[in-house]
Amino acid sequence: MEPVDLKSRIEIALGRGHLSQWQRTFLVDIHARLVKYGTNTRLTDKQRAKLFEIIGYVPPSSHAPPQPRPSRPSQLPRWRRQRRRSPLAREARYLAGRFARAFGFALALVVGSLIYSYVNNPNTTSPSSPALALPNAGSLKPLARSQFTITDGDTIRLDGAAKGTRLVGFNTPESIEPRCGAEADLGRRAKARLKELVAAAELELKMVACACPPGTEGTDKCNYGRSCGSLFVDGRDVGEVLVSEGLAVPFVCGSTSCPPTPRPWCE
Repeated sequence: MEPVDLKSRIEIALGRGHLSQWQRTFLVDIHARLVKYGTNTRLTDKQRAKLFEIIGYVPPSSHAPPQPRPSRPSQLPRWRRQRRRSPLAREARYLAGRFARAFGFALALVVGSLIYSYVNNPNTTSPSSPALALPNAGSLKPLARSQFTITDGDTIRLDGAAKGTRLVGFNTPESIEPRCGAEADLGRRAKARLKELVAAAELELKMVACACPPGTEGTDKCNYGRSCGSLFVDGRDVGEVLVSEGLAVPFVCGSTSCPPTPRPWCE
């Protein structure tokens, strides 16, 4: 199956909303690899089988249909001949159902495509889909390493600010209040890695509106009073780097609310 078709089916699966946290993280990771490597993306047989299971795709049989014995050509049951074509029939039914559901999942597809576009290239936004655009998004501004401290793998604190700034688009393990030893270890590694990334790089910060109900931003009812932003090192979002290295998971909010915070490290 072509990478474009795989990406489309993954986006449909993410839009259904009935996946477990592990399945959602797995699909997001595979989608990011397809976007980055295209036709050069390599998956193990186990990863491919799990991917097809989650997205509901039944691959056509890769084996040639068995030929009837020359001595008994007329005794091959009709139902067996029809059975060989069943994978194609299932594929046809799947495609028909997909197009029938297209209108109902239109909004989910738009949201999914924008999420992946933001995770893989946060410097670009889609002008044709303003529903997911972050309100009051600021422009990229240079930031010196001496102008902030690192609180956690996904939180910094600007000099003179009363509260920290939550970096958006990803979530790292907690290093301050971990739920288990594995999370504590990964949390320390994520924080240390963030320090490495910002140590000797060109830094830029883009402040964005937090995903909170209208009128609550800047108060303790919105993100514990913290501001929100994206931090870039040499033009690349630090969240993208940490996710690619297994030190964070994608965590994308809507315009006024967020899904449950993903914390799969203690499962």
